[in-house]
Amino acid sequence: MDYFKHDLASLHELLVNKELSVTDLTQQTFDNIEKRDQKIGAFLSLNKEVALKQAAQLDQEGVAANNILAGIPLGIKDNIVTKDLKTTAASKILENFNPIYDATVMEKLNALQTITVGKTNMDEFAMGGSTESSAFKLTKNAWDQNKVPGGSSGGSAAAVASGEVIAALGSDTGGSIRQPAAYNGIVGVKPTYGRVSRYGLIAFASSLDQIGPFTRTVKDNAILLNAISGLDSRDSTSSSHAIPDFTSKLNGDIKGMKIAVPKEYMGEGVAAEIREGIKNAIAVFEKLGAIIDEVSLPHSKYGVPVYYIIASSEASSNLQRFDGIRYGHRSSDVKNLEDVYVKSRSEGFGDEVKRRIMLGTFSLSAGTYDAFFKKAAQVRTLICQDFANVFNDYDLVLGPTSPTTAFGIGEDINDPVTMYMNDILTIPVNLAGLPGMSLPAGFANGLPIGMQLIANRFDEETMYRAGYAFEQATDFHKEVPTFGGQD
Repeated sequence: MDYFKHDLASLHELLVNKELSVTDLTQQTFDNIEKRDQKIGAFLSLNKEVALKQAAQLDQEGVAANNILAGIPLGIKDNIVTKDLKTTAASKILENFNPIYDATVMEKLNALQTITVGKTNMDEFAMGGSTESSAFKLTKNAWDQNKVPGGSSGGSAAAVASGEVIAALGSDTGGSIRQPAAYNGIVGVKPTYGRVSRYGLIAFASSLDQIGPFTRTVKDNAILLNAISGLDSRDSTSSSHAIPDFTSKLNGDIKGMKIAVPKEYMGEGVAAEIREGIKNAIAVFEKLGAIIDEVSLPHSKYGVPVYYIIASSEASSNLQRFDGIRYGHRSSDVKNLEDVYVKSRSEGFGDEVKRRIMLGTFSLSAGTYDAFFKKAAQVRTLICQDFANVFNDYDLVLGPTSPTTAFGIGEDINDPVTMYMNDILTIPVNLAGLPGMSLPAGFANGLPIGMQLIANRFDEETMYRAGYAFEQATDFHKEVPTFGGQD
C-alpha cells in the first residue's frame, strides 16, 4: 500500500468496490510499518492481532458506501486511552498501563469502524517539542533521520509523513500537533478548545489540551475532524456549538477573504528562509484574491512565559494522581508510604516532567501565586483580547508555524529555554482557545516549511477553506520524503 498515492476518498472507493479488502489494506499497513519504522521509530506498540480480526469482520459485512472512514487504518498518540491496548504517555510510570475504557474520540472512531493499528511515540506526558523526552525510544524526522520529528506528537506526524499510515491522531497543548506537522511537511490541526472531547486524553494542562488530526491533505483532515468533534457529557469543557461539515466549503474560492499577518510572527528570531517561504505563500493567497494586511498582536511576545507558568501549574496538579498506589509504576525499594510516593515518582518520571512539576508547584505556592500564576492568567486575557480585536476585522491570521525547520537530534535537548522558544508562534493559539492549522508551504535546505492559519473560535470551516485553496494552488503536499524508496 503506497499511501503517498492515495487519499481517504480513493481508498474508500477501492474498499467499497472490493478492489481492495480491509484485511489486505491492514496487512499492507503493518508491512509498511515493519519496513519503515526501523528507521523512523514512530510506533510504541502495535495492535496487529485485534486489527486484523476487525478487518476480517468488516470484510464479511462489507464497507458501507456512506462511511468514508470504515476500514481505514489509523495511528493513535499514546496519551489517548485505548481499551485493552497499552497506553503509556511515553512514560516509565505508565509502562504497563492497560486501560479498561476507551477515550471518547476512540469510541467515535470505533463506531465508524476505523482500524487502530497502534500507539505512536511522543514526548513524555506531551511535555516537549522534539519527542526526545520519550522514556522508550527516539523518533526521527521522515525527511531526514538526523533531525527531530518535532513534538510532542512526533510519532503520529512521522508515521503519516513517512507513509506508514494515511492519518493519525495527536494532541496539542502549545503546538504539539502543528509544530511536528510543519517539521514533517504534512497537515496538522488543533481544533477550537472544546470542539473535541478530552475524556480519555491523559491530562497535561487541562485548559490548553486538545486532540486533533494529522493527514497528508486538507480535505482528509477535515473528514477526520468531522468524525471526532462533538459535545460529550463526560467532559464539562466540551462545547455544544454546532458542528458543520468541515468539507462542505472546500471549493478553492477565497476571493475577498481578509487575512491578517502579525508583524510579531515575521520578526526577529524567525529564520530568513522561513520568512521567505511565508512571503511566497502570502503571494499565492493574494493571487487567489485574498486581501492581506499586516497587523499587530502586541502581547504574543509574552506567550512563552505565560504558557510555561499556566501549563506547568496545571501539570503539577494533574500529575499528582500518579502516586504508585492505584496504577502505574510502584517502587519496590520502600519502607513507608512517603517512600512509595517519592521513590515511585522519582523513578517513574523523566527530567522534563520533573522540571515542569517543580515549576508549576512553585508558581502555585502561597508565596508566589500572585506574582506568577495570577499574573500569567491576566496576560493570557490580554493575548485573547489581541486576537479578538484582529478577528473583528479579519477572517484569518497567517504566519509561520515554527521559527525554523526541524533541528538536529540532540541539538537543543539540554537547553530547555531554546526548546521552549521553538513554540513561540503556536502557543498563543492554545492560550486563546483558537483553532490552528499547519500545512506545507515550501522547503528550506531540503526540509519542509510549515505555514500556520489561525481562525476565530469555532470557525475551522474558514481555516479549512483557505488551506484547501492554497493546497490546490501549490504542489507542496505532493512532495514525499526520499525515505522508503520514494523519489
